[in-house]
Amino acid sequence: MSNHDDNLTELFDKSGNPIGALLTAELWAKVKPHILALLPKAEPEERPEPMSAWVELKQYWDFSYPIDVDVKCDHCSSSTENWEIDSPRKFRLVSANLGGLVSFKCSSCQSRITKQHFKDKIVTKCVPFIDEKDKNFEARYNYTNK
Repeated sequence: MSNHDDNLTELFDKSGNPIGALLTAELWAKVKPHILALLPKAEPEERPEPMSAWVELKQYWDFSYPIDVDVKCDHCSSSTENWEIDSPRKFRLVSANLGGLVSFKCSSCQSRITKQHFKDKIVTKCVPFIDEKDKNFEARYNYTNK
């Protein structure tokens, strides 16, 4: 180990090769913006579509209308008559449950399209993706009505 002004501690392996450094919180606050600017932006790992939940919803479908597979994005106007057979996918299934709530992500603009299947109707909402996260919310979607 080697210390520099008590703000930086260099770490070495047993052969003397450098393996890292420890920074104090004070030093990290100063250098963080410079270091983060140098790092490549990691793409978030996309989870697989929950197709088993979609299949289960279709198996237990008891609404008076047929299963709907059309999806339309109100923000970029992307649409499909059948999202299941699109190749490449215009919309990715994000979630589905037996209560009839189905959610998609638009492959073009990343908006969230939610379909709520009720006994006699379907309510569809489209919420745009927001790149900058509001620190007051965990999600990256703004559900306020404007």
